[in-house]
This record gives sequence, C-alpha cells and structure tokens, in this order.
Amino acid sequence: MDAFYVSVELVRRPELRGRPVVVGGTGRRGVVAAASYEARSYGVFSAMPSARARQLCPDAIFLAGDHGHYSDVSARVMGVFAEVTPLVEPISLDEAFLDVTGALRSRSATQIASELRSAIWKQEELSCSVGIAPNKFLAKLASEAAKPKPSRRGPVRGPGVTEVRPGRELEFLHPLPVSALWGVGSATQARLHALGVQTVGDLAALPVVTLTTSVGQAVGRHLHALAQGVDERPVEPDRETKSISHEETFAYDLTDPDAIDTELVRQSDAVAQRLRNHDLAARTATVKVRFGDFTTITRRSTSDRPFTTADELLRAARQLFTTIDPSAGIRLLGVGVAGLTADPGKQLSFEDLLGDTPASAAETAAVIDDVRARFGDGAIGRASATVDGQLRVTRRGAQQWGPDAPDATEGVDTKDQ
Repeated sequence: MDAFYVSVELVRRPELRGRPVVVGGTGRRGVVAAASYEARSYGVFSAMPSARARQLCPDAIFLAGDHGHYSDVSARVMGVFAEVTPLVEPISLDEAFLDVTGALRSRSATQIASELRSAIWKQEELSCSVGIAPNKFLAKLASEAAKPKPSRRGPVRGPGVTEVRPGRELEFLHPLPVSALWGVGSATQARLHALGVQTVGDLAALPVVTLTTSVGQAVGRHLHALAQGVDERPVEPDRETKSISHEETFAYDLTDPDAIDTELVRQSDAVAQRLRNHDLAARTATVKVRFGDFTTITRRSTSDRPFTTADELLRAARQLFTTIDPSAGIRLLGVGVAGLTADPGKQLSFEDLLGDTPASAAETAAVIDDVRARFGDGAIGRASATVDGQLRVTRRGAQQWGPDAPDATEGVDTKDQ
C-alpha cells in the first residue's frame, strides 16, 4: 500500500490532500509512522523522531495514529487479496505476498495486478503498488520500483505495477544499490563499501570467500544468494504466531513504583486478552524496560505449565520487575509472552477441587472476555488499572509510535524537544 496510514487518514480528511501530512506520535517523544509524499520530499520518513520531522518540515500536519482503524482497513484489503488466491502472506498491515500461480490459467500476472489495484481503489479509495517476480525477494523490490516518488512539486506518479520476468532477474537486480538487499544495514554497508561494493552487481561479482570473511559466514552466504536473485522461500499463508507483546513510551520517565505497577497491570491484561483471542497459551513471560538514557534491558521467565490469564502473567511480570531498579527513570515499558501453544484448557490444582474456593482466574477471565465482547473493551477492567478514577484501556497498537501531544492536531512546540 502507498503511504498506507496517511492515505487512510486522507480518506477521512480529504481536505488535507496535497499537503505534507505525518501520522505517528505527536508528542515530544513520538516517532513517525508514515509520511505523505509531500512530507517525504522534505526528507521525512517512517521511524524518524517526530521532533526531527518538525524541523525538516515545519508546515507538516501531524495526526495521531489510529491503529485499530488501520487494522480494520487492512483486513478488508487482505480480503480483496483472498478473492484472487488463498495463498496470501501478510507481513504487516500494509503489505503482503500473494502466490498467484494457480490464477494464471485464466489471466496474466499483470492483469491480476491491475484488477487488484482497481478493486482496492473502488472499495477503499486507496492506491497500492504491485511487484511481480518469480520469488518473494524480487517481488518486494519490484513493488518499491512501482511506487510514486516524492518531489517538492508533488508526488511523481510511479508505474503502479513492475514486473521482473523470468530470465531477466539479474538485469533488474544488479544495477540496484547494495543497500536494497535484505540484511544490508549501515554497518554491513560500510564493510561492503570498503571492499569497493556499491551495487548488487558488484556484490555478485565478489568471491564468496571474500564476502564471508568480511561480514561472516551466514550473512555472507545469504547476501551472495540474494545477489544472484535466489530466494527459495514459499508464500506462507498461515504463519505461526511466535510472540505477543505490548509496549509503551511515556511522555515523562517513570520512577514512581505505583505508577509503574499500574502500567504492568494494564499491559498484562491487554496481552493476556490477545493471547486468549488467538486461542493460545504461553509458557514464557517477558518484561522490557528502556531507561531515559536509552539503555534497554529484557527479563524473561518460563513457567512449568502454560498460562492464559492476566493474573498469571502479571504475577510473573511483577516478579521479573523486582530485578530492575527504576530509579534512573523508565522511558519505555513492555510486557510480552512467548513459547506459545494451543490453549490446552486449565489444569486443575488441588485448590480447584475444594468446593468453597473463589472462582478461578480462568473463570474470571472468561467472564471478562464475555463482557468486553458485548459492551466493548472499556466496559470492565481492574481497579488497579485506573488513573485518577478513570479506567485506562490498553488497546493493540496504542502508543506504538510514542505518546501523543495533548492536542494531537497541533503537536508540541519544537523548543520542547
């Protein structure tokens, strides 16, 4: 999808079309989630601190991200893909791989791409760029080549569809900069430049032993295969969920134990809810902390038996947090689970067999799930998750791009950054 989060917002705010619009965290610690092509022409890009984006483009309009709405739109777009082929592998809300081999009996790949773009525009008023190639790696690069390009005079329309035909893979691939390869970050790029490698073609011509000596065996062989256009990975429509987590960046560093515990309660509840929604149980609990100086630590523990409830996760998270000193100030806090399995149902303990015990945590969680399904996430929650008497509901994607300013349409003064 083209500038997906911004494009979705412009459907709701058409009066902002043609202006530099940025979606993400609008507060002093926010980051950019997406930028319109008008904003990109000033050098604004995703993952950039919002403060830096304001400096580059003072006239930019900042909108707070709405992850729930983007997820809804994404689900509808993925539904359009599923009408073409069941082999759809989403890799984010705004991107997916499709294996259309079976659909080629009736029409060409370029016809399929054109039909997809038309259907999505008609249904959602959103544009997308499609790459066609014999494998996933080249299809991804082709989709980038199909996209619009930013300019100060407005976006330069891209072709919309780019096809890399069998037998012409290297003709397309080798002129590209070596940074186009998956796995080439700034450090690897510097090592390759030291070897005189600027393009993918330069890398392909490099002896494998020279490459592996410079960047290591695994990375070197991986990059050598990509430089030859080789990618054997199939499209995987049912990718297994390996972990679930939620983390938030705070407007100010937290040091107060009660405030920190409130965040642990909220996040444990949110993660456990998502765990049950997926009919999964977890064995491993994790706590992630980033301090004000950006030092980041992670603590984890593994249980003897799988768990699904907020009570069990919160107990583990609190225990893990006893090993962390918050006095330096916590900038970011996260709670997560891993070691996921299909929910086996609650294993009875000795206390469960006693007739006069309170309802189990699992039974309580089931009631909470039912209430939230009927009346919304904010209908019920723990008293310990309230702030100033108000229940603060943690939703998936909330704070994903940092805390928002009090007025998300205005943001904050750059002198505060």
